[in-house]
Formats: sequence, structure tokens, C-alpha cells
Amino acid sequence: MPSKDIILPATQRAIIATDAEGTLKISNDVPVVTLESDAVIVETAALALNPVDTKMLQGFLGPGCILGFDFAGVIVAVGSAVPESRGLAIGDRVFGSANGSDRRRPLAGAFAQYTTCSASMIIKMHPDMTFTRAAALGTALTSTGMALFRSLCIPGTLDKPILKSTWLLVYGGATSTGTMMIQLARRCGFKPITTCSPANFNLVKSYGAEEAFDYHSSTCAEDIRKYTGNTLAYAADCVTVPSSTKACIAAIGRAGGRYVALDPYEEDLMTRKVVRPDWILATAVAGRGSSWPAPYGREPDMECRVWAEEYLASVERLIGSGADQIRSHPLEEREGGLEGIMSGIEEIRRKQVRGFKLVYPVEW
Repeated sequence: MPSKDIILPATQRAIIATDAEGTLKISNDVPVVTLESDAVIVETAALALNPVDTKMLQGFLGPGCILGFDFAGVIVAVGSAVPESRGLAIGDRVFGSANGSDRRRPLAGAFAQYTTCSASMIIKMHPDMTFTRAAALGTALTSTGMALFRSLCIPGTLDKPILKSTWLLVYGGATSTGTMMIQLARRCGFKPITTCSPANFNLVKSYGAEEAFDYHSSTCAEDIRKYTGNTLAYAADCVTVPSSTKACIAAIGRAGGRYVALDPYEEDLMTRKVVRPDWILATAVAGRGSSWPAPYGREPDMECRVWAEEYLASVERLIGSGADQIRSHPLEEREGGLEGIMSGIEEIRRKQVRGFKLVYPVEW
């Protein structure tokens, strides 16, 4: 049960779906999520938008389902089974990626006054971090972790980098996941290289990219192969369109390697048997599986959950050692709360958001 010190209201404001088509509205009388024994409830202080918030609507949501993933806020309730060793208490400032857009758990989304997250998968903020900055990190961290460690199976960890550095391609380095992937690959001892437009070369290099290549160039993949001495073995595709898939597969060296996409890729583009392809569903990190339409449906995977808990614990240790140990993507802080988020969703749909991430402080 929630702490006796904080009595949660029965209802709250939230952005919800009104039908299975993904029509959205702001409602003032959405039930507050029930506290699960292994979870915490957080009163949100900042919320961030991701492209996934516009993709997973029709066919993914049900009536009354709360939208949203990225949040930061203050713990207001701690489940009875959360171990004391986790060190979580009411009043702690935390951030994470909610299990949003899930018809089986419709009240677990982030775009509400109160959201919930497993205690083992929430991250405590450094005292010097702002809520808006923290809110931008959750989904980028889980997506990057899944891609690097679960799919590409790179050697090295955030705690123990590899000793002999090697190349890793991040296609789409100027995206929010791209800048995160560059940082974490560098921390694991890799030499990240990336693609983006020339206008963003300085940006991606400021996050740790060894070199940047113009994705518009007809010789992009050839240039990468030459730069890496035809030895590239890891490619992460943060864009996942046919042209990016083709470039990644072509850039991987003669001996082959692994390719991971952040969305389903076209199978007929897998033209090299020495390349092992995969794609990730970042929401699978919680181990609950999903009932989403194919190919996004997933069976429960507790092995993934155990991995995620260990990975996020290493992230928390890193952030605890300094507020600037992990940088967020460039942010554009907007006013307007939930109403502002509704406008931001339309901007993303119209492809008007490029080079920055929309973040919204919220007051209740």
C-alpha cells in the first residue's frame, strides 16, 4: 500500500487513447495506477517525447490506455516487496522508461500525474540533474542497452571496458538514440563511427564519435569500409529504412559481423550470409512480453529482465558518480504540460522535430 504519509488521489490528469485507432485526448478523471508489490509510484515532474509515441497508436492502444514512456519525478509510494537494499524511499528523485502503451496494463503509461515502474528498473537521479534532463534519458538508455549488449553482444561493459579498442558503426548518430549509443560504445572501449548530415558532424563528435560520414554520399558505405580497414564487425541502425539497412550491411567488413536495427528491417535486404541481423523492441526490457500486433508481439522473457536489472544498475552507478557522466540528446524545453505534449506529438508526426528532443516540465 502507499505510504501513510502520502494519500494518492483516486483520479488524475493523463493523455489517454479513446479508441483502438489511437485517437488521443487529455482526461481529468483517469484512475491512478495501483501500486504493485515490486514497484514504485512516481509523481511526474517532467515528460519527454519519442518517435515511438507517434508510431505505436493504431492497433497498439485500447480505450483508456495512458500514452508515453519517458518520465522523471519523485517517488510517492514504494511497494511492500521492494528490498531495503534497493535504497528507494518516498521523496527520491528518479527517472525511467515506463511500460506505456500496453493494453494489458493501461494505467502504466508515463504521460500522467502518476506513473509506475519496477523498483529494479528505475534510476535514481544525481543531485545536480534537472528533471527535464533526466526525463530525456530513459528510453534512449534502454534502447541503446538492448542494441549493444543483448543484440550486438559487444564485449566490455560500462564498468569494465575492453582493452583492445575496435570499431562500431552507429548509423544515424544525430538521433537521440544515436548520441546515447555513441557515448555508451565509447565507454565500453569502442571507437564509434557514425553517419549523419555534415551539419551535425561537430555534434556527434562532441558525444564521442571518432569519425562521421555523410549519409547522403553515394560512397558512404565504401568510405566506412576503407576507414575501418574492411574490419567493421558491429553496426547499429538508428534509422532503419531501406537505405540505412543497405549501407550498414555493405559497411561491415569482409569477415562479417552483426547488424541491429531499432525497428523491423526488410528481410530481402539481408544479402550477406556473414552478417547476423537482428532488431530490438526496447519495451521488451521489462520482461513482460507484449500483446501488440505482429511483428511487435513478444512472449515474456525473464532472462531479458534479469539482464536489464544488471545493466540499469550499472547505469545508476555511472550517473551516481557524476551528473555529466551520461549526456542527454540536445533538448528543447517546452511549456504547456499535457497540452504541450499533444502539440508536440503532431510536430513529430509532421517531421518537424529534428536534432533535438522535446521535453515538458509538468506541474499538478
